[in-house]
Amino acid sequence: MTSPALRLTRLPTLKSPADFRAYCTTLGIDIPCDDALTTTDSPIGRPAEVAINDKRPGNRIVIHPMEGWDGTTSGGVTDEMRRRWHRFGESGAKMICGAEAMAVRPDGRANPNQLILIEQNKAGIAELLGILKAAHQELYGTVDDLVIGFQLTHSGRFCRPHDKRWESRIAFRHPILDRKFNVTSDDQVFTDAQIEELIRDYIRAARLAWEIGADFVDLKHCHGYLLHEFLGAHTRPGKYGGSFENRTRILREIVAGIRAEGNPIDFGVRLSCFDKVPHRPDPELSQPGKLGPGIPEDFSACLPYRYGFGVNAEDPTQIDLAETFAFVALCGELGIKVLNTSAGSPYYTPHLQRPAAFPPSDGYQPAYDPLIDVERQIQAVRQIKARAPRDLYIIGSGYTYLQEYLPNVAQAIVREGWADAIGLGRAVLSYPAMLTDAIVGKVMEKKFICRTFSECTTAPRNGLISGCYPLDKYYTQKPEFQKLKEIKKSIGG
Repeated sequence: MTSPALRLTRLPTLKSPADFRAYCTTLGIDIPCDDALTTTDSPIGRPAEVAINDKRPGNRIVIHPMEGWDGTTSGGVTDEMRRRWHRFGESGAKMICGAEAMAVRPDGRANPNQLILIEQNKAGIAELLGILKAAHQELYGTVDDLVIGFQLTHSGRFCRPHDKRWESRIAFRHPILDRKFNVTSDDQVFTDAQIEELIRDYIRAARLAWEIGADFVDLKHCHGYLLHEFLGAHTRPGKYGGSFENRTRILREIVAGIRAEGNPIDFGVRLSCFDKVPHRPDPELSQPGKLGPGIPEDFSACLPYRYGFGVNAEDPTQIDLAETFAFVALCGELGIKVLNTSAGSPYYTPHLQRPAAFPPSDGYQPAYDPLIDVERQIQAVRQIKARAPRDLYIIGSGYTYLQEYLPNVAQAIVREGWADAIGLGRAVLSYPAMLTDAIVGKVMEKKFICRTFSECTTAPRNGLISGCYPLDKYYTQKPEFQKLKEIKKSIGG
């Protein structure tokens, strides 16, 4: 349910793209939406202009990396993972931008069942890659234009490698997030020497990625995880904090170290392009079993706000893309080929990161129509694309809430050059071939369209395996489904 003060217009009740555009006008936002989908020379179906590992992605559909909560406790693969990677291959997307968030070492996991890219898991990850390619080859006839990256990550502040207890390792002390995530000691801050050791872990993981068969590695700079947190380390002393040059040093040293080793793998970055001060449910509108709408945490004692990236230091309820543009330019200088955009963090600004009608169990109700945050990402990416180096492939994000109108908006965005490609995350869990169906003229299977119920987040946040419980029968038939229903009842979902 939503806040008593807010009644959302459900997008399926809008009968046409014209209705959708008219509704956007009432909200004061600009989201392009084509009236009809082109099946002959579709903008989404055109090959990309960028070459990654000497391959051009055969269309503009991208699958985002998603953090798996269903591996083994040693970071290995399971049948649930095998099924998911098979479905990724069936999706028709010609770029797999990370597939699964892979920790570069065991203590860097965000959950005890996250995939770890280390030597002992090499064969299992190679099996996943083989499954994905075989599924794609069977349906689409070739993998010569299929580009696959592995996302490398350390979860930093959000490490939970053993159980539900936070084992945070951080770039700097944060006056709001430290309280929120139980950071109590300066010993939890990475020293410069420990960062140098971590860089070597990234270099080792990138070598394994190349040996397994990845075309590129995505160096994760998003969602509040460690490398993203370093971008906001204005208050950190030493060579990894303070100036923009120092806050981007870890990226530059990872790239340089991988290349110095002679590894020819290409590079991508997933970036939270902007953020805001952390949010929480409004306590005045929250009740037992019913979350309030999201409001900013009290930041009055934190001004100027020197604890984030892409956020206005004088008013952290507002975004500021100045350093984002500088980071995009740096990516071009480093020869990074893929910039996969995102925003905010699922842990403290989920409304920015994945606009939704229904909150996860640790989130809050929308304070306004989620389309406003969809448009915020679209317009930020539009500005980034206009300033980006010509050979940097820009992937847009945040589209799932568009539901029926996702293909029409995606086509307009690529046609207008607001982004090079359309990235999909949770939407593909229930409907992997959604955009592929659209560009070949198939009628969309509406029963599989993600309605942003957020159960793919609520389940793992509460110790259950990840998946689309409402729409995917594979998960509906599992015993976890009933446990999830009880959890949802307890939070008013």
